Amino acid sequence: MAVRLLARTLRGLEEVAAAEVTERGLGRVDRSRHREVWFTADRADPRLLDLRTVDDLFLLAASVDDVGHTKADLARFTAAARAVDPGELLRQRALLGFGAAATGVDVAASFLGKRNYNRYDIEDAAGLELARATGLPYHSRRGGDAPPEGTLSFRVTVEGTRAALALRAGDRPLHRRSYKQASTPGTLHPPLAAAMALLADVRPADTVLDPCCGTGTILIEAGGLAPGARLIGMDHDPRALAAATANAALTGTDATWLRGDAARLPIGTGRIDRVVSNPPWDRQVPARGTLAGRPARLYREIRRVLPAGGRAVLLLHEAEKQLTSVKAAELRVREVQPLSLFGSHPSIVTLTG
Repeated sequence: MAVRLLARTLRGLEEVAAAEVTERGLGRVDRSRHREVWFTADRADPRLLDLRTVDDLFLLAASVDDVGHTKADLARFTAAARAVDPGELLRQRALLGFGAAATGVDVAASFLGKRNYNRYDIEDAAGLELARATGLPYHSRRGGDAPPEGTLSFRVTVEGTRAALALRAGDRPLHRRSYKQASTPGTLHPPLAAAMALLADVRPADTVLDPCCGTGTILIEAGGLAPGARLIGMDHDPRALAAATANAALTGTDATWLRGDAARLPIGTGRIDRVVSNPPWDRQVPARGTLAGRPARLYREIRRVLPAGGRAVLLLHEAEKQLTSVKAAELRVREVQPLSLFGSHPSIVTLTG
């Protein structure tokens, strides 16, 4: 039986997530909107929970049209929850591998724009009805308390006049990778790392370099998407390399980890097929070594190690200010993709040699 799903993403990764769904044959995309991809799968396939570029995945329970801005519209969320078939949702969830008994129901809501009600009003309007339908206790977030473990987690999102009501497909958000045990400041959000690897078009025969690898997230995600790729991670900080080694071991990722200076790469000219990286640029992590005083050297080194037709994908803050250095290094700008990342607004910049 066909299953309707809703994937949540970072703002700016909607098209990348939609492409992953389509290219992996996991479903047919119905629509994309702010931080969401709605799609239909032929069945509840456990492979859906291995989507790499999405933050979370939900079983779409209801779509509500003509949602207004007044408190009277809260009744629409109650009616939508009343129309849900909990048995069918739980059957689909069980097919995905999550059939354990639930301890309760919780709801998280979000909306764009101004309304005469708040998120807690939406949550309670839907949550109380969902609790009645399932026979489980409702855990409201209104008081600031997190729901206990084991609840059925529903999500309500509202954009314009259309709302979605959906049930989390798994037992936790997909962005919480089990391998992220060792961490340092500035570690990259895993779905973003996966998106960068996809945009780099990493293939199994490629040699992939992250010259500012930190805890190894980009290369671990690249290795999962393209098994067989040769992965090389380099960082100036030995603590980051120790964390990368530990994280990679948990996934069986075969990578070479080197301590070095990103502005003086110990790699031969034209030897790297793909460079994928989140350079520090004195944000959460200070630039070190030659990079601290001569940041433009990174781009010249990337150009040197890439062959003609090689590709680099970088996460850059204030990208427009860095494009002069990029072009001076004779790298061609293929695409600049703005993001919203936890209050900051970097861009994924795709370059070719």
